Amino acid sequence: MNHVDPNLKKRAVHRANIIKGQMKGLIKAIENEKYCPLILYQSLAIQKSLKSMDRLLLENHIKTHVKTQMQNKNINKATKELLDIYNLANN
Repeated sequence: MNHVDPNLKKRAVHRANIIKGQMKGLIKAIENEKYCPLILYQSLAIQKSLKSMDRLLLENHIKTHVKTQMQNKNINKATKELLDIYNLANN
């Protein structure tokens, strides 16, 4: 049983590679003592990129694992996982 949407996987890996590059740039900016607001802009851009990747990962989880759990009548597990993700994202 395939639990990964190939398109979403490709997009998530691409997004993760972009974030890796952004992190290298952030580290370099800190090391070079760039102007604080510029470092903060870069950090905030990384956070936005992470949220974008999180949406892709959640979309894959819903389309694959949650769908399978619902079909197998494992509603409690699916609900708990989604609520745990929701709580982590909002606390």
